[in-house]
Amino acid sequence: MGLFTGIGGIDTGRAVELLASGEAVALDVRERYEWEAGHIGSALHIPLGELTVRREELPRSKKIVAVCRTGSRSGAATQALRRAGCEVENLSGGLVAWVRAGLPLDPPDGSVI
Repeated sequence: MGLFTGIGGIDTGRAVELLASGEAVALDVRERYEWEAGHIGSALHIPLGELTVRREELPRSKKIVAVCRTGSRSGAATQALRRAGCEVENLSGGLVAWVRAGLPLDPPDGSVI
């Protein structure tokens, strides 16, 4: 589990429900090389270091599910975005938990690095 999983941490099952219903959008805060190796297909990509200056790119009408490799960086993103007034949840266990749950990555042969 990531360092910040207590900060609005949701499990993969709940994340899938939110994303599939269109109620939420995934926000991947990993670096570009990590993103390119494998990510949630519909996710937005804004590296954690760029989040402050690119926050306006996030949808205001949907919940955000913050994602990284293990939930630590996305936990930091969750805290920052909540302070900015966004409705955001952290994916507990990150993409490692996503893959362990048998959920797909894009590209289909992608991996979590």
